[in-house]
Amino acid sequence: MASPRLETFCCPNRDAATRLVLTFQPEVFCGVCIGSASANLLLSILQLLPKKGQGPRKMPKASSSTTILLLISACDMLGSLGIIFRSTVWLGFPGFVANISVANGTDVWPAAFCVGSAMWIQLLYSAGFWWLFCYAVDSYLVVRRSAGLSTIVLYHMMTWGLAILLCVEGIAMLYYPSVSSCENGLEHAIPHYVTTYVPLVLVLLANPMLFSRTVTAVASLLKGRQGIYTENERRLGTEIKVRFFKIMLVFVICWSSNIINESLLFYLEMQPDINGSPLKSVRNAVLITWIIMGVLNPMQGFLFTLAFYGWTGWKVALPWQKSEIPWESLSTSNAAENAYALPGGNSVNFHDSKTATVAPNHQTDETLSMLSEGNLASDERLTRNSPVYQGW
Repeated sequence: MASPRLETFCCPNRDAATRLVLTFQPEVFCGVCIGSASANLLLSILQLLPKKGQGPRKMPKASSSTTILLLISACDMLGSLGIIFRSTVWLGFPGFVANISVANGTDVWPAAFCVGSAMWIQLLYSAGFWWLFCYAVDSYLVVRRSAGLSTIVLYHMMTWGLAILLCVEGIAMLYYPSVSSCENGLEHAIPHYVTTYVPLVLVLLANPMLFSRTVTAVASLLKGRQGIYTENERRLGTEIKVRFFKIMLVFVICWSSNIINESLLFYLEMQPDINGSPLKSVRNAVLITWIIMGVLNPMQGFLFTLAFYGWTGWKVALPWQKSEIPWESLSTSNAAENAYALPGGNSVNFHDSKTATVAPNHQTDETLSMLSEGNLASDERLTRNSPVYQGW
């Protein structure tokens, strides 16, 4: 899981609310985290591996969205590895972990492990949030014909620069002047929580607006392809809209529990006695959302691959297996000279000389193929109804 409470675990003088979640069934919680993170890691790798009967995913060279999607998955998988490592140590070496809470202790390794593992998890998930924001920006810019391959460099600078800057700043404020002094006051904790939740809140607020503007721009782009807005164009625009909706739905499902849990914990921290009977329902809600976080946070990577590509199947195309020749190649080998390649690896034939109007429509098809990447049905319909395909 990714929570700013991970860093406060490393403080010997933890507040009462942090102790509440820390001491609640730690073995069960760590086991849940290991199971969820392991499932996410295995299923994400399965989703991204090439499958039998499917060609490699190809995108227009002018788009950086494919790289962004892969980087989002990579951040999630590396974050899952950090969760597995951290939870395994907590389960397998309880004596080592117990030394973290020893005030003024001389053993620095427990604190170093706690801080290092927490920063690794927090940094990677924060970078994933920034990359998701960059994906929304890139989708809009591609439709507006303002993005290209060079923009990926700017995205790298913004994503990793901001993620590292905010993570280091929050950690420095939390542990200043030393780990044993953290959580002595809100002046230590609040900056850390703010820097942790800035990218998450940014995605929640900015991405829906960017996706909405992109969908509106796509509708105009589809109308401009042939001057009319047919049922095929309307259906393709709807599928792109649904894809953006699924991305935001996965994000809200995976991270809304964090916001609820943190809000309840802050409410408990403001109470003079969090163990009072009037606060029992609040404590139960905190513990329930705490377990939900352990399940949903690590599963974000796999759920995103479903939103990006759909279920790609179980049949993995191993590199040492002999690849089969698609039957379509037997029937189209004689027309190879007249083949026109479209994004996604599809080829169509045209035989007339009316090629002057192909270029703008081909550019439009590349843009639409980028937005519907991973959706084979959309790519096939785009190819069938393309003016290029119809010999326009």
